[in-house]
Amino acid sequence: MTVQGKRRSLQRPIVREVKYRHTVADLMTRKVAVLRRDDALSIADEVMKQKRVRHMPVVDEKDRLVGIVSQRDLFRGALVEALAFAASPPGEPMKTLLVKEVMQADVETTRPDASLGEAARLMVRKKIGCLPVVKDGKVMAILTESDFVGWAARRNDC
Repeated sequence: MTVQGKRRSLQRPIVREVKYRHTVADLMTRKVAVLRRDDALSIADEVMKQKRVRHMPVVDEKDRLVGIVSQRDLFRGALVEALAFAASPPGEPMKTLLVKEVMQADVETTRPDASLGEAARLMVRKKIGCLPVVKDGKVMAILTESDFVGWAARRNDC
C-alpha cells in the first residue's frame, strides 16, 4: 500500500455504532392505580379485575410509597379470611380485610433513569413481578413483567 493509500484510509470518517441505553422510562406504565392502607381488599380485587393488573402500589396520605399488593397477596388474604369466616357469605372476608393487613411493606423500587438491564436483573434476583417507579418518594409509574414481554414482542430483532 502506498503512502497515498494510507492517507486516504485515514481520511475516511470513523463510524461508530452508538447503542442507545434503554431506561425504565422507556417501558414503564405511567397510569398506575394505587391503594391506601385502609382500603378494603375488595377494592383492590375490583380494580385489579377491571384494569387487568396484578400489582398495585400502596401509598400514604402524602402519596408516598408504603407497600405493594399483588394478586397473590389477595388470594392469600382471602384464603386466610375464608378459613376464619367459614360461615360468611362469599366475598364478605374481602370487605373486612384491609390492604395494610396483606400488603408487602418492604418494596423494591426503581428510578425512571435506571437502565432496563439493571431493573430486569433486580426483578429476576428478587423474584418479583414489578417495580414501582419512584421519584422523590412518590410513585410515578410501575414497571412490570408484562412491560418487558410487550417490549420484546414489539422488537424486530428478537
